[in-house]
Amino acid sequence: MEMKKLFFLTTLLALEILSFAAGPENDGSGIKGRVTDNLGSPLAGAAVTITGTFLGVYTAADGSYLIDNLHDDSYTLLFSFTGYEAKSITVVLSGELALDVVLEQLSFMTDNVTIQATRARSRSPLAYTNVDREILKKQNSGQDLPFLLTLTPSLVETSEAGTGIGYTNLRIRGTDANRINVTLDGIPLNDPESQQVFWVDLPDLTSSVDNIQVQRGVGTSSNGAGAFGATVSVQTKNPDNEPYAQTDIAYGSYNTFRRMISVGTGLLADRLSFQLRFSELQSDGYIDRTGSDHRSAFINGVFRTERTFIKANIILGQEHTGIGWWGVPADMLEENRRYNPAGEYFENGVFHYYENESDNYTQNHFQVLYSHRFGDNLTFNAAVHYTFGEGYYEEFREDAILSDYGLNEVIILKVTLSEGNGWRTIFTDLFIQPIIKRGK
Repeated sequence: MEMKKLFFLTTLLALEILSFAAGPENDGSGIKGRVTDNLGSPLAGAAVTITGTFLGVYTAADGSYLIDNLHDDSYTLLFSFTGYEAKSITVVLSGELALDVVLEQLSFMTDNVTIQATRARSRSPLAYTNVDREILKKQNSGQDLPFLLTLTPSLVETSEAGTGIGYTNLRIRGTDANRINVTLDGIPLNDPESQQVFWVDLPDLTSSVDNIQVQRGVGTSSNGAGAFGATVSVQTKNPDNEPYAQTDIAYGSYNTFRRMISVGTGLLADRLSFQLRFSELQSDGYIDRTGSDHRSAFINGVFRTERTFIKANIILGQEHTGIGWWGVPADMLEENRRYNPAGEYFENGVFHYYENESDNYTQNHFQVLYSHRFGDNLTFNAAVHYTFGEGYYEEFREDAILSDYGLNEVIILKVTLSEGNGWRTIFTDLFIQPIIKRGK
C-alpha cells in the first residue's frame, strides 16, 4: 500500500509540474507588423522580443514579423537592430494586433571605418586576440601599452625602469619590435628609421584607446613596417554621445603617481562631438635613477552624416626619463639588483653619479581620417597624418673621446681638451689648484 501511495503522489506531482510548465492555454491571439527605418526602408533581421519571456522572432526580408499563439494579456515588446535606437512598446492584446515600428539610427560610426585594412575577422586564417575597452579599463594604471597586453598569448613585455613606465618594449613569438607592425586608427606608428615604436613617447595612451587587436605571425596590415612577427592594431575612442567629465588619480610603488582628466562635449547638432584628455605620470622607477616625468594630451573630434565620417586626432607627448638601458651587470645582481651604471664616475676615491642622466623627447601626432560611403558596396577611405618629434640625451661619460661623438678638440687658454671630462680637469688645474696653493 505504501508503494502504491508513493507512486500515486509522484504521478500527481509530475502532472502538476507539467501543467504549470504548459501555462494557460493559448487562445490564438497574435501581434504582427513591420519594422522600418525613418526612410521607410525595411530592417531585415531586427529582433522582436517579449520582455520577461523567451518569446521572440526576427523580421523577414521585407521587415515583417509575426508572434502568434498568445493569450490575451498585456505585453511589453522590445524592438532592436544593430546601429539603431532600441524601442520598447507596451500593448494590451485582445485578438489580432497590428503594430508597425520605426527605429531611429544611432549617431555613431562602427569601427570598420578606420581599421578594416588592419584587422582580422572571424573567418580570417590568423591567430589573433581582441582586447576590448572593459579589459583595458580594468587593467589601466598608467603603465605603457605593452604591459596592458601582458596576458596576450606569446607576448613578453619588458621595462627598463622595472615599473612599466618609461622605456618599455614587447616581443611576440620571440620577434622584437622592429618586425611588429603597430597602427593607430589604421595609421602606422613604427619609426621610419628603426622600425620600432617608442611607447615612452606616448604616455598614458591607453586612457584614449577603445580596443586593440594583436595578430601573431604574418598579419593583415597593408601599411607601415613589415608585419613578419606580428601586428598590433590600436583603435582610439570616439567621443561619447553624452557630455561627460572624468578624473582619475592613482598612486603606487616607487612613488608612481598618475593624474588624468577627461572631458567631452557630447553630440552637438546630431553630427559633431569633441573630447579632451590630459595626463601626468611620475615614478622613481625600480632601478636607481630611472625616474619618469611624463605629460600627454589627446584631443579628437568626429563629424558624421549619413554617408560621411571625418575623425581628427591630436596626440601630444612629452617625456623626461632617467636612462637605464645599460642594464644591471651580472656581478651586481646579488649585491644590488637596482644598480644602474649610467652616469657613474670615480673621483677622489669615491664613486659619483651624474644627477641628470636622462632622455628628453617630445613627439606630437596629427591625424585626419575620412570615409565616404557611395553605396552598399562602395566606400572610400583616406587618411592624412603628420608626426613631429625632437629631443636630446643628457649624459656624462668619463674619459670619453670627443671625436667619438663627432666633436673637434677644444682649446682653452692654450690647453687642448680632447676628452669628455676635460672641462672638469682644465677648471681644476687652472683655477682650483692655484687657489689651494695660495691658501697654503
